[in-house]
Amino acid sequence: MKTLFVMDPLEKIQVAGDSTYALMLESCDRGYEIAWCTPEDLFVQDNRAYAKATWVRVSAGAPHFRSGRTEELPMGRWDCVWMRKDPPFHMEYVFTTYLLDLAARETLVLNHPGSIKLAQEKLFALQWPELCPDTVFARTKPVVERFARRHERIVLKPWDGNGGRGVVVTRAGDRNMGALIELLTDEGRVSCIAQEFLPEIETVGDKRIILVDGEPRGWFLRVPGEGDHRGNMHAGASVVACELTEADQAICEAIGPRLKEMGLCFVGIDVIGDRLTEINVTSPTGIHEVRDLMGRDLAVDLVDASLRHRSAR
Repeated sequence: MKTLFVMDPLEKIQVAGDSTYALMLESCDRGYEIAWCTPEDLFVQDNRAYAKATWVRVSAGAPHFRSGRTEELPMGRWDCVWMRKDPPFHMEYVFTTYLLDLAARETLVLNHPGSIKLAQEKLFALQWPELCPDTVFARTKPVVERFARRHERIVLKPWDGNGGRGVVVTRAGDRNMGALIELLTDEGRVSCIAQEFLPEIETVGDKRIILVDGEPRGWFLRVPGEGDHRGNMHAGASVVACELTEADQAICEAIGPRLKEMGLCFVGIDVIGDRLTEINVTSPTGIHEVRDLMGRDLAVDLVDASLRHRSAR
């Protein structure tokens, strides 16, 4: 196998917790040839998608990355391409998926770029409204304020955020409500998301479930830090072991077949209580946490899945 990772620059990778590093290491341990590039290194020539990529060897000990030659190659020269660029999901991200759509004519791309475009992480869950908390997506104050009056507390968040950035908890009558809506909507220029507040985030935490080809393979709780409401590791949440509940299993059974059909091989869903809040498809994390808490190596599962997908083409 020759594998290309489209990702953030190597110098930004924190090997202790980075899932892309875990996939690269597993590939190298199997003797595969791997290379990496950033989205800026992709281009189209002669009606084919190309990458200016650097071959690299990855190891468990320092130095973790040993770079080799850099060359421009059609992306069909790789057996598998992993799209692992971190959010935010802005227009540059969308254009990257267009280029990867061209690459998908010649090789396997995971997650499928067309499906990444369709499965906006904070809105895709609304395809299963019976599983989600009450939600509105709007850019005008009256809509959000009317929604707030229906609930004791609500969560406001940007539609394109990640890592807990810009997520706030508020309620009807909060004198900051207008200012918060103005900030999150850029004074009505973009939409924001408002969801009913789920109290289980305070008493239990936010559960991350990793699905591989639509099947739940790993899970853990993210418990907000003291003085914060966000269950995001970037925001200081701690990670603890947990069980998969019947409600969790029902959610996975409901959405799993659709994820697999769409070529969304590596997905991380967020569940609070018995409600599905997000479906993360761009660059999910959690491999290290599952290995530490459950003793299960999802990097093995995911590389095995890439082999199955490759052989099925």
